[in-house]
Amino acid sequence: MKGLPRTPFLISLLISFLVCGGISAQDGTLADGDIDALHASESFRLGVETYNRNSFNEAIYAFEQALSWKPDEPLILNWLGRAYYRSGMENIALRQWQTAIGIYGPYSPEAVLINSWVERVGSRRSVFPVMNEEGRYVEIAYFPGSYDGITSFSRPSSVLPERDGSLWVAAYGSNEIVRMDVNGIIRYRERGPITGFDRPFALARGLDGRIYVSEFRGGRLSVLGPDGKWLSHIASKGINPGQLSGPAAITIDDEGYLYVVEFGNRRVSKFDPDGTFINSFGSKSADFAGFLAPSGIASRGGVVYVADVLAKCIYSFDSNGLYLGSLVTDGLEGPEGLRFLEDGRLLVTDTKRLLTVDTGAGIIRPVSATGNSRTRFIDGAIDANGELMAANFDSDEVTVLALMDDIASGLFVSIDRVVSAEFPKLTVEIRVEDGHRRSIVGLDHLNFKLTEEGQPVKNQTLITSGNAATAADVTILLERSPDTEPLRDSLAAALRDINVALEGSGGIVSIISAGEQPVRERFNPENPASLDAAARSGAAPYSPRWRFDLALRLAATDLLGRSPKRSILFVCSGKDLGQFAFEQYSLSELAAYMANNGIVFNAILAGDAPAGDEVSFLCAETGGRAVRLYRPEGVAPLIRQLVSTPSGSYFLSYESSLTTELGMTFLPVEADVYLFERSGRDTAGYFPP
Repeated sequence: MKGLPRTPFLISLLISFLVCGGISAQDGTLADGDIDALHASESFRLGVETYNRNSFNEAIYAFEQALSWKPDEPLILNWLGRAYYRSGMENIALRQWQTAIGIYGPYSPEAVLINSWVERVGSRRSVFPVMNEEGRYVEIAYFPGSYDGITSFSRPSSVLPERDGSLWVAAYGSNEIVRMDVNGIIRYRERGPITGFDRPFALARGLDGRIYVSEFRGGRLSVLGPDGKWLSHIASKGINPGQLSGPAAITIDDEGYLYVVEFGNRRVSKFDPDGTFINSFGSKSADFAGFLAPSGIASRGGVVYVADVLAKCIYSFDSNGLYLGSLVTDGLEGPEGLRFLEDGRLLVTDTKRLLTVDTGAGIIRPVSATGNSRTRFIDGAIDANGELMAANFDSDEVTVLALMDDIASGLFVSIDRVVSAEFPKLTVEIRVEDGHRRSIVGLDHLNFKLTEEGQPVKNQTLITSGNAATAADVTILLERSPDTEPLRDSLAAALRDINVALEGSGGIVSIISAGEQPVRERFNPENPASLDAAARSGAAPYSPRWRFDLALRLAATDLLGRSPKRSILFVCSGKDLGQFAFEQYSLSELAAYMANNGIVFNAILAGDAPAGDEVSFLCAETGGRAVRLYRPEGVAPLIRQLVSTPSGSYFLSYESSLTTELGMTFLPVEADVYLFERSGRDTAGYFPP
């Protein structure tokens, strides 16, 4: 260390070993002359330091060296498994962890934590919060309208989840819209224009982000900005075309048109996004008996579904109001809310029950029930974290339900990095996901507990969350195969369009040409000519021996430690990846390397060929997609999607109370994360400077 005389090498190693609490013999003693342990301790220190710098290949080498001296040390095995996991080599990681579990003992606290990593490797990845088709939801929490005699809100009638984990709630009884965080704490209230809302009932989000609120007694719709602030009104109270009586549920179709259920006029009225009246439908006709009491509504694929709470049916219409038939006529008790799930099924709030309906076959499947006599579910939706949020009107609460499997699997917590440069002030990056590898978003400091050797840390602070990032970092991967050589103009157009779309939304970290050897191209985002040169010719020649795997690894490595929202944009022909595509790294290893480090893989097809199976697989495993370069909307929507992609990374700081022992001591940190009935834990560590 600076300012101190140099310590002889073996003495330094001895100090390192003696003060490194994790690297010790099973009985906690060190035999005289145990030089192997000294070497193991020094290599372990190097491995931890490089791991915390996201240099996983170097960490693997250092941990392997440590194991060569101490092959039965479970702590080294655990860290080696973590390094292999972050490097995408999950099968090798599993072997290290299983060996460590055998040494620790299967019921030890250390083995329990390692098992959470083992289970993670075996879990499936799903990008969107979806309902398990066979799963059963149970109540895990509720957000009460009043507490200790103080009213927070009253008579919730609709819920609208946000991507950041928060939830808008229409409070019919207290004439307001409230925004809650994931813990049910109200962060914002909106009471409408100067005259206030007049019984807000339902919420829906337009394609442009605006929020529409039906006012049941006011006979109108309120238009709010994406931030929830009131902007304007649509329509007025009455029975004439374009007027509303008892507007209740709202839905937005694929083109942005609004459909409003009118309980009073027993019809559905259609408006364009700016409030221009189009038409009404649902009255009695030769084909349709007419609504008795229309309640819920949902639209997808040009079909509008309307529930009738008295008829106990769900009907279908086309987008112009032409009656198509009955979707469900039996098995319902009093359907009120309809909401489409990501997988195409309808979520139905049916008095005391929550159901799903297959719109193709009309099959009803109960997903939840409650024995509370005061329960009346009016609306429900899956939030950003996979919980089912239900507006429980009669119980005056928002009920939170979760899959029993999700409760059992808990949260997966990973301390990805510990930054100790400003010791005793530490910064930790923690990733929180569910059992299906979906990001858990919207947590705050209340959901985290950091400890050192079991004792709470000092001055724990949540600095920020990755989900709050407003920009994305990307690397561009260019296919240099004979198939893209005739597409030089298209490659240049792709780089130009990406650079323009990223303005204000992120930046290009690197451009990688995938030739026989991957090459980082020279470029300047502010110089279009440099982008054009990098795209058209570049430093890597077009070759049938181009190496997709090596280039993808390099592109992914360049993103480590960058913005929590990061992506590889693969500009390609769409054809086969070539016979040398997976010479060194397999398809599953490449997918795992990106997925385990929060990197999204997207493909931009510059040619006419559709995306191949391998490209589609990588997109699916990481939450990306394949789009055509020359589609009418261009690549801009893809860039916008990168910024809105959920991120479960959190950055916290705290002050350590541990002593450094000249910086040679391995210092531990533990993180516990809680969300309702789910929790998770991880332990990691660092060497102070």
